[in-house]
Amino acid sequence: MKFALQINEGPYQHQASDTAYCFAKALLEQGHAIFRVFFYHDGVNNATRFTTPPQDDRHIVNRWAALAEQYELDLVVCVAAAQRRGVVDEGEATRHKKDATNIHPRFRISGLGQLVEAAIQADRLVVFGD
Repeated sequence: MKFALQINEGPYQHQASDTAYCFAKALLEQGHAIFRVFFYHDGVNNATRFTTPPQDDRHIVNRWAALAEQYELDLVVCVAAAQRRGVVDEGEATRHKKDATNIHPRFRISGLGQLVEAAIQADRLVVFGD
């Protein structure tokens, strides 16, 4: 079965990202496919490369990146939500005259059309968080 996931909460404010990660990992280990993981609302904070949790805590951003690397997952961050929260890639930094980027290289910024496409292409869209 092919899934699409939508994560609406940040990595450390809410359990949604942890739960989504564990769900995604279990799906993939059982042979299911994930068409796309879409980070929306505060969920875009899962994509910042500047996240630095304490050494004895889980590093949620790196977990998502490693899973994406292992299974070639498409991790998409909503452009409008990212702009509101200061998550920028090279293109957005240039466009808005910012002097740095902060998105992890395994994530990419795009629009809501990517979420719509994921919902159409997948057998199930599972949403984590409010």
